[in-house]
Amino acid sequence: MSGNSKKGKSPRVQVSNKRASYDYEFLEQYDAGIVLVGTEIKSLRAGKASLQDAWCYFSGGELYVKGMNISTYFWASKWGSHEPARDRKLLLTKRELRHLAQAVKTKGLSIIAVRAYIAENGFAKLHIALARGKKEYDKRATIREKDIRREMERD
Repeated sequence: MSGNSKKGKSPRVQVSNKRASYDYEFLEQYDAGIVLVGTEIKSLRAGKASLQDAWCYFSGGELYVKGMNISTYFWASKWGSHEPARDRKLLLTKRELRHLAQAVKTKGLSIIAVRAYIAENGFAKLHIALARGKKEYDKRATIREKDIRREMERD
């Protein structure tokens, strides 16, 4: 029997935005589906994506992610490939969309893409967070807490 069977745990693809937790304080977190076209899913499964400056915005009552870069798939033909930096629609329930739309109207809150991954059922998901930007002294406090935690784990 091969090691890549359905029952065995296959390595899960995760692309994360490491800078997000440093720059933002997460208030609420959600998992949203991503509407992908063509070869985007193959590229995402290969881990060829970046969430470096990804953020979400509302347009026409729907939520989109901007700044998420999914590289073109190497094996795709020119006519079958996708645009790497296009805005992608996110799928959430109506209640969650209404709640986020209301929260974003509050000054200083934004929706940040934290992590993209492939779920157990094979669908692409984006972990997003309603966040407030940290001030410089908040960032220093976060670094101090991490250093203290690291020192305690060593002892």
